[in-house]
Amino acid sequence: MLLFLSELLSHINSSFNVFGYLTLRLILATLTALLMCLLIGPWMIRRLVDGQIGQAVRDDGPRSHLSKAGTPTMGGVMILVSIAVSTLLWGDLRNIYVWLVLLVTLGFGAIGWVDDYRKVVEKNPRGLPAKWKYTWQSVIGVIAAVVLYATAHSPAETSLIVPFFKQIVIPLGAFYMVLSYLVIVGSSNAVNLTDGLDGLAIMPTVLVAMGLAVFAYASGNSVFASYLHIPFILGSGELAIFCAAIVGAGLGFLWFNTYPAQVFMGDVGALALGAALGTVAIVVRQEIVLFIMGGVFVAETLSVMIQVTSYKLTGKRVFRMAPLHHHYELKGWPEPRVIVRFWIITVVLVLLGLATLKVR
Repeated sequence: MLLFLSELLSHINSSFNVFGYLTLRLILATLTALLMCLLIGPWMIRRLVDGQIGQAVRDDGPRSHLSKAGTPTMGGVMILVSIAVSTLLWGDLRNIYVWLVLLVTLGFGAIGWVDDYRKVVEKNPRGLPAKWKYTWQSVIGVIAAVVLYATAHSPAETSLIVPFFKQIVIPLGAFYMVLSYLVIVGSSNAVNLTDGLDGLAIMPTVLVAMGLAVFAYASGNSVFASYLHIPFILGSGELAIFCAAIVGAGLGFLWFNTYPAQVFMGDVGALALGAALGTVAIVVRQEIVLFIMGGVFVAETLSVMIQVTSYKLTGKRVFRMAPLHHHYELKGWPEPRVIVRFWIITVVLVLLGLATLKVR
């Protein structure tokens, strides 16, 4: 929006051309989303408290979590509002990728909102039934995958890029839509599973978004893309603005979500942020890099899958409790220790993901 306005004003004063620089808009998008979250956070927390929209805590979970009961949830709304406003202000609204990623994010956020509302307002412990949650996730994921496939301009945009090997590019053809669907839905649920401790999910999300912003910026620049041996995706650079908005909104939310949390993001935030990361990774053709950088999300998901499979087949549990962060809590790790160590691991994994830009 402001980019279009600056282009009009540049005919009057050339100084407005500065807003055409992607790097400046990246900074402004981050600061805008951060400021919005900080401003609306206290108001939203008060509204949630007044509405008695508090977190329900599992009886079979760690005993230390019982004190969290009643903590306001659905705080992910402030994240989504901040991301949407910042992206609409500083992104190029003529770019199809901006709209697609934004609509996927808000769509998954709507699914999470319904689930949270039924749990904490209607007091329905089941929330949105799993089959309906998965159905609507699938609908949005399939639509996004089909749109991306239909609007691809070159074979590189529908090929699988294998990091560390610049010569290995696997054409996917129509299977691209299957992979895209799996990445979007899978990453959405992976972030949701990770969201179990104060600040545990939001900081890795911020870090991965920062890494994806670098890939989006590079893949949208023909010179950088050629030099780094990554696909040049026309228009993908604008997704760096969207990623910057995630970073700003995430840091703003962390202000209130850090231990001990004043508010939880709920499914409305976790499902949306996971889908956002997955969609961006698909556009910039870095699904495997997302798997690397989001290793904490992957480990949390695998721990649940392993636990369920082991219990059904053998009647025994591999972990004391799943997802993985609860396992370490029950081993005696204080909650802040689990959180910070998972953050440190994510920093390392994001750096490893960024290293794939040069190690090819």
